[in-house]
Amino acid sequence: MKKNWMTLAGVLGFLVSAGLPTPSLAETGQVAVVFTKGGFIVGVGGGQGVLTFRGKRYPFTVSGMSVGFTIGASTSKFVGRALNLRSPGDLAGSYAVGGAGGALAAGAGGVQLQNANGVILQLSGPRVGVEASAAIGGVTIAMQ
Repeated sequence: MKKNWMTLAGVLGFLVSAGLPTPSLAETGQVAVVFTKGGFIVGVGGGQGVLTFRGKRYPFTVSGMSVGFTIGASTSKFVGRALNLRSPGDLAGSYAVGGAGGALAAGAGGVQLQNANGVILQLSGPRVGVEASAAIGGVTIAMQ
């Protein structure tokens, strides 16, 4: 009887472990983006970027909008990482943005965003222009 319980426990243990998710095979890519935005109350912006992933370059476009306190215009040149990529297409999607920032002639900025695919963008870089903002909004990335 004791042997039957041990066999049953072994089979159940195998079935439970087979149903558990396996470690992700996600990778990290390098991202470079130039994003220009401007506005008064409602801010709009757009730009272009390149994802470098597995030794290949994948161009993409960025568009966005924010609502809140926004005044002025600025251009940001962000570089950073895209985490949790399984394929280049995982970068595409909508990213929520919230926060405050500003630039007067030149400054620096940084952002961390996540989309529904689980991709996390960690970007930072210089910002040039005259702009102040405290707004919420979103950014959409589309692969070209």
